[in-house]
Amino acid sequence: MSFILNTLRYHIYSCGIIEKRGHSFVRYADDFSIFVRSQKASERVKGSIGRFITETLKLKVNEDKSVVCECHQTKLLGYTIYRDGNLGVARESLERLKFKIRGITKRNRGRSFEKIISELRPVLRGWLQYYRLAKSNRIMQNLDAWIRRKLRCYRIKQCKKVITLQRFLKRSGVATWQSWILALSGKGYWRKSGCPQAHQAMGLKWFEAQGLYNLSLNHKLLNN
Repeated sequence: MSFILNTLRYHIYSCGIIEKRGHSFVRYADDFSIFVRSQKASERVKGSIGRFITETLKLKVNEDKSVVCECHQTKLLGYTIYRDGNLGVARESLERLKFKIRGITKRNRGRSFEKIISELRPVLRGWLQYYRLAKSNRIMQNLDAWIRRKLRCYRIKQCKKVITLQRFLKRSGVATWQSWILALSGKGYWRKSGCPQAHQAMGLKWFEAQGLYNLSLNHKLLNN
């Protein structure tokens, strides 16, 4: 089943005609995804179901949200379906999570680092619980790396002064001369957060000690 007809705003009674025709489908509230085997079949089903909705049920089909496409190109309830049949996280869902994280880690908020970590924890835990069925290990790893860099950026800005940043890096295990190189650098906060000294000072074990919720690790634990 390589193609999907993703049609929204359908009435519940549409299920009857879909079942009679033997199509595989998923429905949640007024969101429908109908699975067929080919592009030609998709177009035929879209036309016939559309006519049933408009002529028999006297309802209007939202053509902007009713599309024929391959299953991995659409989403249902925040998930997408890969070519191999596994579930993945839809791009829009990732962007919504990133938008929320950007708000929490915004560098001018003036919150303590501990407070930022505590605000992130329930957001990340809740998001992962919802998407625990997704086979997206690479996505989880990339998200973890991006979140850690956002937090490194926040922590570096908290230091404010050159000497404060140098001392923080040195206390965190960075050699004196290397800590001075980063502290005296004219790079912006985001570029500094990607430097080797920042990674050495604020590595995986450091973040674990801070209590950061690890998406990729907990995703594996949830699916064992």
